[in-house]
Order: sequence, then C-alpha cells, then structure tokens
Amino acid sequence: MRTGSGQVAGAVDGARIDGVGLDGGAVGDGAGGEGAGGEGAGGEGAVRAGGRRRDRRGRGLRGALIPAVLPAHRTRAEQFDELVLDAVEDLERRWARELAGTEFAVEDVPPSDPAPWEDGGVPLGRCFPAQSGQPARVVVYRRPVELRGEDPDDLADLVHDVVVEQVAHLLARTPEEIDPHFDGG
Repeated sequence: MRTGSGQVAGAVDGARIDGVGLDGGAVGDGAGGEGAGGEGAGGEGAVRAGGRRRDRRGRGLRGALIPAVLPAHRTRAEQFDELVLDAVEDLERRWARELAGTEFAVEDVPPSDPAPWEDGGVPLGRCFPAQSGQPARVVVYRRPVELRGEDPDDLADLVHDVVVEQVAHLLARTPEEIDPHFDGG
C-alpha cells in the first residue's frame, strides 16, 4: 500500500514496519509488487531489494546534528537575544525605577530610512521615547552588531555598550552614569 507522502506502508505483524524488515532489508518479493514500493522497483520511494530504504539521494534518514541540550544547538539569533537580555538585566538592577515599562527589542537590520539625528553609518541601536500611550523602547540591530564583533567576548561587550548607550540616550544621561564600567570603545 502506498501513502500520500511516498512512504511505503506495510503491515505491522512483528516482521515488518513501514515496508522495511526488522533486519533492515526490504519487505516483499523484490519483484516490484506492493511490498517493494507499490509502483515497481524503479518508482519514487522504491525500496531496493536486499538494501535499506534511503532518501532519493542515497543519504539515509536525517536527524538533528546537535542535540537540543547542547549550547551549540541555539541559533545565532537566540544567542544574540540572550546577550541583550544579560545586558538589560545588569542595567535593570541599578535603574529599575527609571526603566520600568521600557521595552527592549532585537531586530535583524535597521530600517533603510535613518532618523534625522543619525549621521552617516549604520546604526547599531535606537531608542524611542515614550509617547502617545506607547512605552519607551530600545532596539538593538543584530546583524550590524554581529558584523562588528570579532569574537564571542567582543560581541558580548559590544552588545552591552550599545544597550548602555541607548539607555543613556533614553534617560538623558551619559553612558558612564548608566554604567561606571562603560568603556565606549
């Protein structure tokens, strides 16, 4: 019997499951009948007589390359989000009252129209003051920041500096007031 996805579905009687025998060999007589692919040995999704079922390029079944429990499983975007959250948590410990209600966000790239106060260059972040019932918002742009980070430690420092600079702009203070360890470089 053939299913809609191109898989061969066989009976489950202890000897075969989904058209493949428990020993890995194909189920059927190898003559191209129902058990050998449903459309003959040459059809799409066919199981080779005496061989294991593989995908159409002969690679076999695919699975996750890295288990989800390992840190390398996270995408670059997820790792970047974590860096921003770490920087925000550091600042919120000291500036909790002033930053109450402020939203922090990560966007991939800045919009193509720069703000009037931005001169040249690609912005690494922006802050939007609260207005018209909208909360204040700090946005960090992932791709421009990632391109400037030379290694993971440098990237973490750069993310922290961008968040500090934007919070300083939002609160009308200097970055050194916001974070005494700010190096700005």
